[in-house]
Amino acid sequence: MPRRVLLLNLLACLWCCAVLSVRFNLAGHYHYVFMLWNLFLAAIPLGLSLGLGRINRLALALPLLALWLLFFPNAPYVLTDLIHLNASRNRHVPQWLDLLMLLSFALVSLWFGFQSLRLVQHWLARRYSRVAGWSAALGTLVLSGFGVYLGRFLRWNSWDIVQRPHLLLRDIVGRVLDPVQHAQTWGFTLGFGTLLIFGYLFWISSAHDHPKRD
Repeated sequence: MPRRVLLLNLLACLWCCAVLSVRFNLAGHYHYVFMLWNLFLAAIPLGLSLGLGRINRLALALPLLALWLLFFPNAPYVLTDLIHLNASRNRHVPQWLDLLMLLSFALVSLWFGFQSLRLVQHWLARRYSRVAGWSAALGTLVLSGFGVYLGRFLRWNSWDIVQRPHLLLRDIVGRVLDPVQHAQTWGFTLGFGTLLIFGYLFWISSAHDHPKRD
């Protein structure tokens, strides 16, 4: 990772912490402290993808890729924390500050996710083909829509696949085998997954589309 990007990541984290600290001081309580944990979870996929660049053997890469895929939905998940905007209204805290705080965490987390996805996509493209890289990237974003649904509405966590795998798999299999009965699940999955795809494509386009010099 270039130093300037690493520095930008650190500054973005410090910005989130600063805005949250202001919110704590004005409100007199720590209601939104969970946002720090969510930001940490969003950074895990980025750390895993950075480690992938040092691996050449597929046998070693597969466990890391599986772990990365398991934690990746935590990055776009923070977007749904906007649902908490009016959850803890406080007369000492202006609503615009709550909105600024939630958007800061959401966008920085999504930025972490897109960075990690791009690194994985490049690794797959170098090892196999551009088609393989893009297929994995787009598929990951759609699967993330499902993962975010499991986390936001069914309250599953990434580590539940180890702690309570049978219950988690029961919920997943039930929705796969009976999609009509769980239309909300697949509506959210497709809708949120499509939004992430557009976001990722816009992000990549802006990164490579430089204005021409006069």
